[in-house]
Amino acid sequence: MKLHYEDKSSHGQFTLIISDATIVGEGVFNGKKEPVSTIVCNTGDEQTVVIDNIGYTMPAKSLLPLVANQHFKFEKPENLSAWQFNRDFYCIADHDAEVGCVGFLFYGIQHPLFIRLAPDELQSILVIERLCIEDMTVKDKMQGEMLRTLLKRLIIKTTRIAKKQTENYARFTEEKMDIIRKFNLLLESYFRVHHDVQFYAETMNKSPKTLTNIFHMCQYPAPSKLIQQRIILETKRYIYYTDKSAKEVADHLGFASTAHFSRFFKVNMGINFSEFKNRERRDSKPEIGTDLFHDQPLTVGPLSSEKAVG
Repeated sequence: MKLHYEDKSSHGQFTLIISDATIVGEGVFNGKKEPVSTIVCNTGDEQTVVIDNIGYTMPAKSLLPLVANQHFKFEKPENLSAWQFNRDFYCIADHDAEVGCVGFLFYGIQHPLFIRLAPDELQSILVIERLCIEDMTVKDKMQGEMLRTLLKRLIIKTTRIAKKQTENYARFTEEKMDIIRKFNLLLESYFRVHHDVQFYAETMNKSPKTLTNIFHMCQYPAPSKLIQQRIILETKRYIYYTDKSAKEVADHLGFASTAHFSRFFKVNMGINFSEFKNRERRDSKPEIGTDLFHDQPLTVGPLSSEKAVG
């Protein structure tokens, strides 16, 4: 089942997809589809999801936030529900004061962020799903606002559950964690232009040392490392999903020269750009995904039964 709402005046789009093979993500490189953010709920058993050519296990009874530039495909979409919305329907960055999710649920350090659901939490998500189905059938001037309210409820509920299961939100103040979120959002906005910690620190009115110390305290990678990882992630997307040359990728990612980009890529990947590209074209089997800084699959679970990923 696929239910769709579109606001003709604002071009806002909101879609609820249940047990349907169209729960896929094609990224933003092809330009064919409207960029959308997605929240997926797995109501069945664990299953494989391939995100940006890397395979992960999505736990049973869990949520997974996904962003517009990710490519994803699920093993068993018939066991899933998904909410998809574009920026014109609801901008999570512009409305961060309402939902507090950007830089954590979306564009956070932990990606993919699998959020396990306790039985009562799953029921709460299913209630939102049922209400969305009801309001999708009511075609009046309040429909858009009703659906937006339900989406906000879903995002806030998901954010609360994820924060409850994330160790650092128990250890540190909301203000300190907001610094992490703000950096993540800035990084997503500027990684193609600014490759230095100084820019991000100054934008946040911090010194580079203070910013680095905050990340160290939270046991996250240093800001410099996160910048490098974000550039490498985007480079891999260009390799997997486009035919761009090293020179074209270097230009898109803000490097002064192809030589500089090539050195950066080899230092971080241990292999040069062309060799990596040829290898990936030769062997298209997805990699097995792990947490970039804990070397474990990225899964958040109830604190009562499992250790949360911080």
